[in-house]
Amino acid sequence: MLDNTALYNALVDLDVIDKGSLDDAYVESTEAKESLSGTLLDRDLISDENLGMLVADILKVPFARLGKMAMQREVLQVLSEEMCRARRVIAFDRDGEGTHVAMVNPDDLATLALIKKKISGPIKLFYATERDILFALFSYQREPVEVFEEMINKSREELKGVKGSEAPIINIVDTMMVFAYQSRASDVHIEPYEEYTQFRFRVDGVLSDIIRLPKDLEDQIISRIKIISNLPTDEHASALDGKFTFEVSGVEEVDVRVSILPTTHGERVVMRLLASNMRQYALLDLGFSESDVEKVREAYTKPYGMILSTGPTGSGKTTTMYAFMKILNKRNVNIMTIEDPVEYQIKGVNQIQVNPKTDLTFAAGLKSIVRQDPNVILVGEIRDEETAGIAVNAALTGHLVLSTLHTNDAATTFPRMLDMGIEPFLLASSVNMVVAQRLVRKICMNCRVSMIISPEDLKADFSIDLLKKSLEKEGKGMRVYSGKGCEVCKHTGYLGRVGIYEVMPMTENVKEAVVSKKDADTIKKIAVKDGMRTMIEDGLEKVKLGVTTVDELLRVIKG
Repeated sequence: MLDNTALYNALVDLDVIDKGSLDDAYVESTEAKESLSGTLLDRDLISDENLGMLVADILKVPFARLGKMAMQREVLQVLSEEMCRARRVIAFDRDGEGTHVAMVNPDDLATLALIKKKISGPIKLFYATERDILFALFSYQREPVEVFEEMINKSREELKGVKGSEAPIINIVDTMMVFAYQSRASDVHIEPYEEYTQFRFRVDGVLSDIIRLPKDLEDQIISRIKIISNLPTDEHASALDGKFTFEVSGVEEVDVRVSILPTTHGERVVMRLLASNMRQYALLDLGFSESDVEKVREAYTKPYGMILSTGPTGSGKTTTMYAFMKILNKRNVNIMTIEDPVEYQIKGVNQIQVNPKTDLTFAAGLKSIVRQDPNVILVGEIRDEETAGIAVNAALTGHLVLSTLHTNDAATTFPRMLDMGIEPFLLASSVNMVVAQRLVRKICMNCRVSMIISPEDLKADFSIDLLKKSLEKEGKGMRVYSGKGCEVCKHTGYLGRVGIYEVMPMTENVKEAVVSKKDADTIKKIAVKDGMRTMIEDGLEKVKLGVTTVDELLRVIKG
């Protein structure tokens, strides 16, 4: 296996991680006698895939992106699931070169000898990350519909004449959560209808139906969710909020936030999964361009000031702020947060949960945090005048403040803050940068195809002139990409999401416009003149690069 020093030197040469953060992670892993790769992943300083490519290159072994492949079931079966899980290996393909086997440690001669006993013929070795192999092992399971139908039939048999039996219901709920994790779902919806109960998963921001369950199992399933969430099982007329943790065997423990609401046909449940396989904090992986990364780095390396992330609910604002916080998280830096809710626990960061019952609001918490000698403060959201005023004051008095705001674009942030009673000159002096964003689905690389489009190919009601102008500049047309649909992406054509951004530094011209109380459109034009790329321009660049589709860009921008 790769030792810490070799990995550290390779990362220094590549300059893909902030040197200070890398040094801090190296010292921590050395003192704790842990792997540097594990520390880097825990701190989200690099993505699992990028780290895997680097390690494979150093080991001189081809890299297998298992998460972006369709596993061949007949090939999987040549090695037992038990052996693969224990040895961190998996057989995933077969061609003229032999059976393709991915290993976490290709130098493990004992495991390799065991594999050779199980597989006849030539073997081609690959390196894959541990996370990727553990996730790929879900391929041994059957399809959700088949599993649930079998479980439902078994449940009905077991429940016949057995009053209060919970075992089959427990199994249904547990299996549902594992399938959600396996599908990379951010949310699970349980929707009651008159004759049945619908399970739905939200994957990459889009809801899709999974299976209909019999109505007679609904109450027991919801009662089970209430029990594990520490909610009253006899309350059916009020909105309830809770949380629980479930374990994905051999992979990780996942925190789940639960919301239950009474409807005309029963109680509706939405569960938000806060899983590590849905998180990534490396700026390039989030979708920032190299030029925007430089602008962002200049903003967060300042010892004081404010960085704001704006956009609608679900646009990834908190993830962006966490990305900055992860980079700033060093042992000689005191970072404190006030959040509602605390979505992810970050080692080394002091995180505070808003609690209205004890009057611990954003404003009250922020007042107390300032007296705790922080270097960096994260405010989950600026919602009112008091919070805005304290945040601005903290940014002006030697603290770096990170926060989020609900506005449509970067320029609208300033009129919004002025409406909250912040003086224009204070706003211009305190803000370092505003980042506006949306999330678009990424094209599945396993089934991506391309075509040439021209302005005439666009719909007549298309309202964004910029794309037409860009196409006209291309002359004969522009090459764009889409996904045909395959097993890897569940036939959607998309796999994962990435941000499109509008990064607005506080240039002198923008500051003057803010002090003069110029409107958002004027501020935006000034920022563009000073080098800002608009969100639609950033999205269009990702269309040209084959990251996302025209349709997806329009869906998000128009939405």
